[in-house]
Amino acid sequence: MQYLLLIYGNEPLWNKMTQAEHGKISQEYADFTKSIASSGHLKGGNELDRTSTATTVRMRDGKRLVTDGPFAETKEQLGGYYLIEAKDLDDAIAVASRIPSVRWGSIEVRPIIFHPMP
Repeated sequence: MQYLLLIYGNEPLWNKMTQAEHGKISQEYADFTKSIASSGHLKGGNELDRTSTATTVRMRDGKRLVTDGPFAETKEQLGGYYLIEAKDLDDAIAVASRIPSVRWGSIEVRPIIFHPMP
């Protein structure tokens, strides 16, 4: 079964870190990604750009509303994701608990529901 591991963190905290701290965390992510690739869990994943680069689209009363920025103000922001293959939820949680930023943010584990494409 596939799961999406949504990585939430604190952008202001990240922005205050030094280049050395960024480098250390980036290396932790590279090591983690290699480990889940070699274990067969990894199906995909990416880091997302800052929320300040986001654009939110809504349709209201047949009119498109486009707003700069994220959908809502939150304490934690979506910063990236991994798409993994796991035998069950417990396996997916075990993988999520090894993501480096779980120490200061949170990881949301969501099962993927497949729908056939037309």
